[in-house]
Amino acid sequence: MRIQFLSLLTLWTLAGSVSALEKSLSITLTAGKHDLKDVPVCVPLSLPKEQAKHGDAEVSAGEAMLVGQLTPPSITTEDVRPAKDGLVRRDLHFRVPALMAGQSITVTVKTRALTPVPDPTVLKWLGESRGTELVLAARTRDKRRPILRYMNQAYDKSTPDRRDRTYKVFHHLYDLAGKGFVTNGGENDLKSGEKKKLLYPHHRGLMFAFNRISYGDKQQADTWHCNKGEHQSHVRFLNEEAGQVLGRHRALIDWHGRDDAVFAKEERELTVYNMAGGTLVEFAARLRTANGPIKLDGDPQHAGFQFRAANEVAATTAAQTYYLRPDGKDEPGKTRNWPEVKTHINLPWNAMSFVLGGKRYTAVYLNHPRNPGESRWSERDYGRFGCYFAYELTAERPLVVNYRIWLQNGEMTGEQATALSNAFVAPPTSK
Repeated sequence: MRIQFLSLLTLWTLAGSVSALEKSLSITLTAGKHDLKDVPVCVPLSLPKEQAKHGDAEVSAGEAMLVGQLTPPSITTEDVRPAKDGLVRRDLHFRVPALMAGQSITVTVKTRALTPVPDPTVLKWLGESRGTELVLAARTRDKRRPILRYMNQAYDKSTPDRRDRTYKVFHHLYDLAGKGFVTNGGENDLKSGEKKKLLYPHHRGLMFAFNRISYGDKQQADTWHCNKGEHQSHVRFLNEEAGQVLGRHRALIDWHGRDDAVFAKEERELTVYNMAGGTLVEFAARLRTANGPIKLDGDPQHAGFQFRAANEVAATTAAQTYYLRPDGKDEPGKTRNWPEVKTHINLPWNAMSFVLGGKRYTAVYLNHPRNPGESRWSERDYGRFGCYFAYELTAERPLVVNYRIWLQNGEMTGEQATALSNAFVAPPTSK
């Protein structure tokens, strides 16, 4: 299965290379049946090699000047009409301030910013290991706000404590001030030798795994709990992007069975958009079998892509957690779980509002309709929610998934969550 953006492929063919960098491209964007506001837009392009460098682009819509960024295709756009001979596939990213339902606007693009910004705010990767931490920072100043941290320590089974800290990779999400994590890290959050009660430490941050996996000659694996030698391991980074519109990295991750052998290989891609009012993270993954067919299955609490809030929510504030769903806001402490609630499937979005450090946050989980179904949802008052599905993985049928997480301070309405979903699944089309 492959996930494709709704925008059309735009071909930019230039005769020769004379003054190529001074050429411009006009793109017409048209909204669908929904009003869109402050929406990230991705336009797949085919460019001459000399114009295909990563980095800033200048985008103008009438009198408005927008910041653009060129990147290689993502997991979700790689198969969108590959470039013709002699051209290179690139994705152009920028934010559209507003576009009403059915409205069209024409934007002009230059592949380098001709009007330099004195000290632009950019997303960039830092850390002892390249790609470890994504920060929002001015290019020439030291002030930085961390947004996302990739937890990718090498697998270490020398002691039970070291194994507990390293048996899976995941991403931590910071609060909007960059002061601390809003997500749970399990034993990773403890100092060496520290003893502290952790509730459900196998749920960690933004993570992707399945607890009922079967393959080969009656072999089984659980990459969620990892209790019998199973684990996930970071192999290497495949790509890294940084700029004014987004920061992205893609990592190669091996899935190991109980015998330590690799039975599946995952490309995991996290994209963070530079947005006002909150943090928007896009999660995409492609999972391939390393040998023969694999049956991916699980239960709603221990499979799929899930968000887990920090341990403090489970320990002290769970009674203040509530869920906002497409059919309305529920009471604090009330949850729905499939299969007890058989209609709790195939949601376009779900939102959890929780209290951490005396402050309320809302996290919205956005489910793309091209993900496998049926998607079976689960919720916990201690801050873990998401959905899973069953899937038959073969060499000819890799698994591709695509989700988004929106985090903001305070509460939000169902209309706001629906707007985020519309922007995700029905972005403007282009020509």
